[in-house]
Amino acid sequence: MKKLLILGAGTAGTIMANKMRKELPGNDWSVTVVEKEMNHYYQPGFLFIPFGYYQKKEILKPTLKFFPKGVEVINSEIEKIDAAKNNVTLVNGNEIGYDILIIATGTRISPEETPGLKGELWQKNIFDFYTIEGAEALAGFFKTWQGGNLVINIADNPIKCPVAPLEFAFLSDYYFTSKGMRDKVNITYVTPLSGAFTKPKASKELGSLLGRKNINLVSDFFLGEVDNTNKKILDFGGRDVPFDCLVSIPLHTGDPVISKSGLGDEFGFVKADKNTLQSVLYKNIFVIGDAGNFPSSKAGSVAHFQADVLEKNIIEFINNRPLTVSFDGHSNCYIETGFGKGILIDFNYATEPLPGLYPLPYIGPFSLLKESRLNHLGKLLFKWIYWNILLRARRLPVTNYMSMKGKIQN
Repeated sequence: MKKLLILGAGTAGTIMANKMRKELPGNDWSVTVVEKEMNHYYQPGFLFIPFGYYQKKEILKPTLKFFPKGVEVINSEIEKIDAAKNNVTLVNGNEIGYDILIIATGTRISPEETPGLKGELWQKNIFDFYTIEGAEALAGFFKTWQGGNLVINIADNPIKCPVAPLEFAFLSDYYFTSKGMRDKVNITYVTPLSGAFTKPKASKELGSLLGRKNINLVSDFFLGEVDNTNKKILDFGGRDVPFDCLVSIPLHTGDPVISKSGLGDEFGFVKADKNTLQSVLYKNIFVIGDAGNFPSSKAGSVAHFQADVLEKNIIEFINNRPLTVSFDGHSNCYIETGFGKGILIDFNYATEPLPGLYPLPYIGPFSLLKESRLNHLGKLLFKWIYWNILLRARRLPVTNYMSMKGKIQN
């Protein structure tokens, strides 16, 4: 019997386990997943915890709940991938062979890589919201905070869900306005980008929205260190921004096993073809989601769209045919803007976000690059879709490639 091995049971790994178990004959192929975390978090929910909209129990379900019959799940950390020998070693020394390997080990925050970030003020006046621990600590801080300089800082790119820091800024404006203390909170958004976002049209729209909400934008700021004593962040050029509360989006890196196994770039992301999702080093290794060094967004929607492509390419590979299906970098994101509204953007490698309607041309019902109440409701509805449809690899009425239908090109 041949073996398909999947490393990681986050969004990407879980989707692929469901897809490939349906696709591969059970008497010919075994499907095994290795995952160390037996709790599966709805990670977009971390954003809402600091503002009291969600609690931990509302965004947490057992990892095993989402795997079909016939998928073996091994609860373990991974020690090393020996790609030359088609072998994975677990921390307990056990070895697992494979014929095809899918790497879905994701990404993680690495605050220890920035001097002073994980210093004496960590989870006292300096927080992240990309982990459940950070989000809950920040929720506790906000409950009693009397105001001051709130700084939201992206240390470096790439990061998971690139719009999440903007959403945090917008929700902070809404939250402190609702508490009647917005005049006591000075919000500053600090980014290494030259604008609010990576794509020009979206950057212009989102930057204007920051201005309308009286949120300061500091761009081209490359974080060098965090001064815990004087409560300042400093960039490599000598600029500084003072804070009373620092919400940090730290440097992101791949799983340590990737670099240890010689498969990663300088940040520990797997080197892979951005279109076929195949490793550039080993033909029987494929990569999906945040684990890859793709120039696409590190977001759940990307993993979903990649999964459709990867499923077809793995079948092509098994049948010794050329990999003909190409991932175009498709991503879409709901952006919470506060006060019961949101923005939806849809883009890919070649095309930036455009105005229009999604997913059905001329009908929508969601508007693109424009604030609406319906976009906010779509963001909230996505939690149900995530648990019940997306993770289980059930069909959604969207294409894995970016469609230009319904979009307005200026």
